Amino acid sequence: MTRISIPRNALLATLGLIIATAAILLAMDRPPICACGTVKLWHGVVQSSENSQHITDWYSPSHFIHGLIMYFVAWLLWDRWKLFGGKPAKWALPIAVVVEAAWEIMENTLMVIDRYREVTISWGYSGDSMINSLSDIGWMALGFIFASRAPTWVSVTLAIFFELLTLWVIRDNLTLNVVMLFWPIEAIRQWQGMG
Repeated sequence: MTRISIPRNALLATLGLIIATAAILLAMDRPPICACGTVKLWHGVVQSSENSQHITDWYSPSHFIHGLIMYFVAWLLWDRWKLFGGKPAKWALPIAVVVEAAWEIMENTLMVIDRYREVTISWGYSGDSMINSLSDIGWMALGFIFASRAPTWVSVTLAIFFELLTLWVIRDNLTLNVVMLFWPIEAIRQWQGMG
């Protein structure tokens, strides 16, 4: 697999998009930090009011995987298939950030918060703090940049490792999160609730 380079102006555009996302989240009245009043580098208790409120948590690996996946899609569309003559490739990282930021904004709407409460193990979920949402975007960007430099097999192996690790530790991962959000399976929800 050839590598998509990330030019400096794409990195600057990425920073601008992250700042714009912060402004949107602020306008949505998302809390800047945890209501507990502290900012932790790591919070590892999923079933708590502080989940998705700090810089990293058990869902950070999922956002890293988002970056690995988005790099693969960018490579496929603009390097392999040469869609639009391959010209969007140099803007692949900012495009990925737009997608991730759109998800973070959507994830913090009442509609999605309520959906998580209804069908996943996140019964008390109240949305992310701004610092957590921005960190999630950062993890995605880190995954994207990692995939742009690492051999393909390393990215795939790391994605599988993260999925299995979080499945084992918290009975949740990116795959189960997508399944439960869009096609909830009661047996999975009950199994997750036993963790």
